Amino acid sequence: MNGNNGYAVFFFPQALEALGEAIKPYLTGQPDGPHIFCKEIDTGGAFTEMTLVGRNAEGHDVQVELMVPGSMIRMIVSAQSEAVFGFGPRAAAGSTVGAT
Repeated sequence: MNGNNGYAVFFFPQALEALGEAIKPYLTGQPDGPHIFCKEIDTGGAFTEMTLVGRNAEGHDVQVELMVPGSMIRMIVSAQSEAVFGFGPRAAAGSTVGAT
């Protein structure tokens, strides 16, 4: 998919409870709910494999592959850079909403 910046992976509440403390360092605490933001995802097979990119305590870039059972995942959202995500009215480039 062109312009893809990654994926937001949301889990069922029971999955977060079952994974416990082990999953917490990878979760983001956003208003739309705890989720994992990953660069790549592979849903083929019993486990969903997520590739995460970040920095360690020393500031070095690290890449982590995290695998969880696919049945724990509630929803996967593709993050795009060139468009605003949402369901509200959208203005054409160079115009303002409500202008006549």
